[in-house]
Formats: sequence, C-alpha cells, structure tokens
Amino acid sequence: MIRGFEFEEDGRTFSCKVEARRATPDDAWWWFDVSGDRQRYAPFQAAAADTQKNVKAKIVAFYTNLLEARARPVEPRSHWGRRPKAAEAPAT
Repeated sequence: MIRGFEFEEDGRTFSCKVEARRATPDDAWWWFDVSGDRQRYAPFQAAAADTQKNVKAKIVAFYTNLLEARARPVEPRSHWGRRPKAAEAPAT
C-alpha cells in the first residue's frame, strides 16, 4: 500500500497521506490538503489495492465536486423550530 504523495492539478498542490481518524484509529483513511484551502479532508478509506493513479482520480473528483457545491447559491431554509406561521383561514 502506498503511504503518501503529492501532485499538482489545476494550479493547486495536493498533499495526500494515509492516517487513522481519531474516532476510528484502527481504520486507515486517505487524508489530503490543498494549497490555498485551510481545511483538511478524509474522503475515503485506504485499501491495499490503492495506486497513486486511482487515489489521485478519487481526490480530484471529490475536490471538484466540493468546489462546485461551494459555488452554488445558498438555498434559503428555515429552522424547523422557526417555521413561518400559517396564514389564518378566512372567516365564514
């Protein structure tokens, strides 16, 4: 199993490595961080059959989807406890 590597994609540097999550120390996950992004991500578990090529493809797909989701306009939602009051029924 590969342990870690770096690559560049679309002007960003991705640093990837296998680590355990705090909540599940017996499971190995692929963690990565990206230049220009303060967040660190662990999108999928590491497998013995992982190669740089397939891990890179998964990470790029995950990050591309994340950027697309961030770019979408925010949909207004009301909190369940603060639902707007229903209009009163007309008097008959």
